[in-house]
Amino acid sequence: MKRSHFLRNTVLSLSATLVLAACGGTQEATTTSEDAASGPWLVGTEPAFPPFESQSDSGELVGFDIELIQAIGEQAGVDVEFESLPFDGLIPALQAGTIEAAISGMTITKERSETVDFSRPYFRAGLAIAVDSEDSETTSLENLEGKTIAVQIGTTGAEMAGSIKDAKVTTFDSAPLALQELANGNADAVINDAPATLDAIATGNIPDIKVVGELLTEEFYGIAMPKDSPNREILNAALNELLENGTYDTIYEKWFGTAPVGTLPETAF
Repeated sequence: MKRSHFLRNTVLSLSATLVLAACGGTQEATTTSEDAASGPWLVGTEPAFPPFESQSDSGELVGFDIELIQAIGEQAGVDVEFESLPFDGLIPALQAGTIEAAISGMTITKERSETVDFSRPYFRAGLAIAVDSEDSETTSLENLEGKTIAVQIGTTGAEMAGSIKDAKVTTFDSAPLALQELANGNADAVINDAPATLDAIATGNIPDIKVVGELLTEEFYGIAMPKDSPNREILNAALNELLENGTYDTIYEKWFGTAPVGTLPETAF
C-alpha cells in the first residue's frame, strides 16, 4: 500500500515499531497443525483502525494486523478465520470463549492482563494529541483542561481523556469517527494511537488536523487470548519466527512504507 513521504518520516521519528532481536534457546519455533490447539482460530477484530485493520471496497479485511495474524496462522499450520466485533466487545468475547484470539491494535495493559493473556509485543506505539490544523495553542494535556475531547470507546486514549480536569469526553465506536468529529469542528482534540492518527492525516482521509507535542505514552500492542489459552505458546513461537525470518519486516514495510528499526522487548512491562 502506497504511503506518503510524510508518514514514512514521521513513523520513523516516533519509532512506531521495532523488530525483534534473534531469540535464544533451542526450542523449535515452527509448529504444525498437530501441535496447535483448537484450530481453526477464530480471531476477533474491529476493522475501523487503518492501517492496522479496515475493510476494502469489496468488504475484504485488510491491514497490518490482518496480514500479520494470517502469517502467524500459516507459520503455525492453523487456519485463521475472522469475526468483526466492536473494540469494547473483544475482551468480553474472549472471556466468553466465543473467539480464540483478538488482534485490533490492542495495547497491553496490566488491567487487561488480569482478564486475558497477551502474546509478546508485536508493535510499539503511543498516544498522541490531534487538534485542528489552525490550533496554535494546544501543545500538551494541560491545554485540554475544560475542553471537548473525542475518543474511541474502550481505548487507553479514552482512559487518559477521562483523567483530564473538567474535560468533556465524547466517545465513538472507532478512531476515524472520533477524528472526523474533530475535523467537523465539534471537538477540540482527539487522544488516539499515534500511528492510526498519522495514517489518517497522511492519506488525507481526515482533513485539516495535525498531531501536536510528543507522544504521551509508550505502549505495546499484543494479540489477546483467553486466560491460560493453549494457543499462546504456539502463537508466540510462530510470531518469533516471523520476526526472525524477515516476514514481519515485509508486512510492516508494505503498510508503513519503511523498514522497521530497533528491537521489540519480549514483554510489555
